[in-house]
Amino acid sequence: MSEVIVITPVKNSIDTTLDTAKAIAASDVKLRHIIFNDFSSDESKTALEANKEAIGYELIHLEDLTDHPSPNYKLVLQTAQKMALESNIPLLVIESDVVVKLDTIAKLLDFSQSHAKVGLVGSVTVDEGGVVNFPYLKFKGSKETVIKTQRSLSFCCTLFSVDFLNSYDFMGLDDAKDWYDTFISKKSIELGFENYVLMDTPVWHRPHGSRPWKQLKYTNPLKYYFLKFWKGLDKI
Repeated sequence: MSEVIVITPVKNSIDTTLDTAKAIAASDVKLRHIIFNDFSSDESKTALEANKEAIGYELIHLEDLTDHPSPNYKLVLQTAQKMALESNIPLLVIESDVVVKLDTIAKLLDFSQSHAKVGLVGSVTVDEGGVVNFPYLKFKGSKETVIKTQRSLSFCCTLFSVDFLNSYDFMGLDDAKDWYDTFISKKSIELGFENYVLMDTPVWHRPHGSRPWKQLKYTNPLKYYFLKFWKGLDKI
């Protein structure tokens, strides 16, 4: 029986997605990995189909569930929560620009199981050289191995405990938002849970690999903020 359900929302970015999937498959934990294809191109869809058996992931095409345009993170979370609760196991989000280590998932599970009040527990993100990077720059320079935090966790690589999943129904997530990292982090604290970042369990993160348009924040900030505010992209 699987110990955890791992989900990866995907919108194109096939090279990074397959790196993510291979790393998850190599983990030393029994798991169920589900990739949610959020209206990727036909070429990307074909690549996801072609690799699922060899790598070992399940594939859900959101076009089979909804006609709502991408992003459909709310639907992904709602569907995954139901799956996790049906199996009574934790839910782990690993995004498609993240590469975990062999023991990353085991360490997240062990920590969650040994701390009764855990709501969310995430791995700190680092660059290829092992230096803490976005979105956890706020913890860069910390000497602690574990940080209990009131600040928002990113869902780059974050585990939701079964107790938290039982305490908050994702059907209540706001339709007006695209991403829910901040809201769910706060909801966990509000419900009396504790959130942690494991500084000694880093994962390699290629920022915005899953949403390439956000690279404009660094290369063309005027265009980035036009898309963000005038086009209504990336609502958090």
